[in-house]
Amino acid sequence: MTDHRIVSEAEWLEARKALLVREKAFMRERDELSRQRRDLPWVAVSKDYRFETEAGTKSLAALFGDKSQLVIYHFMYGPDWEAGCKSCSLMAESFDRNAVHLAARDVAFVSASRAPLGKLLAFRKRMGWQFDWVSSLGSDFNYDYHVSFTPEEREKGEIVYNYASSSFPSDEAPGLSVFYKDQDGRVYHTYSTYGRGLDPMLAVYQYLDLVPKGRDEDSLSYGMEWVRLRDEYA
Repeated sequence: MTDHRIVSEAEWLEARKALLVREKAFMRERDELSRQRRDLPWVAVSKDYRFETEAGTKSLAALFGDKSQLVIYHFMYGPDWEAGCKSCSLMAESFDRNAVHLAARDVAFVSASRAPLGKLLAFRKRMGWQFDWVSSLGSDFNYDYHVSFTPEEREKGEIVYNYASSSFPSDEAPGLSVFYKDQDGRVYHTYSTYGRGLDPMLAVYQYLDLVPKGRDEDSLSYGMEWVRLRDEYA
């Protein structure tokens, strides 16, 4: 980093203003992309998915509470895992604060995993979180939304992740799905995103993208190798 170009304040300001033009164009393109995302067609949810929650077994429709919109974060935590995924845990650090503001905009937020509810709640307590976390164990939910994969799928190389054939290295994957419930209680799937599509929700990376070293992951064996659970950093 010591050989980086050094200029006067005036030269820096000129370069910064030039970049600002591109940043504004990017934001306008992002706004248009968001509009197109909202214009996507919807799919009616026909299966009666059931989830184990702190208040007992609930349907997908019940997870909305009194809201008409629902965001579900697919948290990687398999039934036999000893702890939740470290990268999903990094994402989850902002869930508690975001959920409050989302609720003010008619949006319910929950996280869902295939691990038994007891494991989820114990890990949530360890991490100091409070967001709603439900278990989808025993239902097809994770498989239908392509964030869990059967041993047969992995053995045959038939995994579909992020809308394409994949060689995903785990039986669980991260993702986020959005649903809408109309006045008659019908539920629709409106959007799902996976992989790098989750980047905008990962606050830490938004900060790292601003600093001189950036994400600084080129020398790692994979992008998020550096991540640890909050209580495991040196």
